[in-house]
Amino acid sequence: MSNENTPSVHIMRSQLGRARGLGAAKSGQHHWWSQRVTAMALLPLSLYFVLSVLMLAGADRAQMAAYIGEPWNTVLFLCLIAALFSHLSLGLQVVVEDYVRNDAKRIITLLVLKGGIAVLALACAVSVLKLAF
Repeated sequence: MSNENTPSVHIMRSQLGRARGLGAAKSGQHHWWSQRVTAMALLPLSLYFVLSVLMLAGADRAQMAAYIGEPWNTVLFLCLIAALFSHLSLGLQVVVEDYVRNDAKRIITLLVLKGGIAVLALACAVSVLKLAF
């Protein structure tokens, strides 16, 4: 109930229009979409990886190098690495941001995790490229 002395303001926007962009960080849509896109990319890429492992069971290094040396296989393995470690980074970032309350600890944890993920992703990519070339 409004008091006669207080003016009432009626905003003519939908609920979605009022809620859009009002999260704690004023963003997050890009992060949410990135998680969904990497998850969707991981579905076929993971299936490809599993099938590749099954096809190459018992193969020696030369056979593995010949398989990965095919341009499409090299590209698909590199895409798998990029999507996998990107998705991992996004997911762990959410966990750290949700559960680590101390700002300094949160920043340090995120830096260590992202650095470790970058090193592991680079090691995987170098391994694929070494086999391919």
